[in-house]
Amino acid sequence: MPLDPQDHVRDGYLLLTTAARLVQRRFDEALAPLGLTRAAVIALKAMSQHPMNQEQLAAVVRVQSQTLGRVLTRLETEGLISRTRDPHDRRQFQVEMTDAGEAALRAAREAESAALPSDFDGWEILREQLTRLVSSFPSSRQTPDSSRN
Repeated sequence: MPLDPQDHVRDGYLLLTTAARLVQRRFDEALAPLGLTRAAVIALKAMSQHPMNQEQLAAVVRVQSQTLGRVLTRLETEGLISRTRDPHDRRQFQVEMTDAGEAALRAAREAESAALPSDFDGWEILREQLTRLVSSFPSSRQTPDSSRN
């Protein structure tokens, strides 16, 4: 008897959430000695290519702007980012990573890499499939739980 397609969805969901919890736990443990959180690293990664305002950054990382504001305040206090008034819209602040932020991001990437199982060779396929899944959701849909990334 073939499986109902909904069984695949439920099984996939359970595997996805279990994998996410395991990876998050490993990353939390790896980042703690650096004084960083997953949310901070996600924000730093998103702004590593170019400065952007808080609303743009929130849209990229799929969290509410207010939630991101708390993360940015902590990063600014630690000297990892700077916030300056946007010359084109004085109501906005441009968020940019500092040299210390770039160094922290490099250290975080190394810590995250070391925290992952070295014998798993499916990262590229997994990334491609998860990118497809994430892209299939409307970008305007932000959930309260997405702020915990």
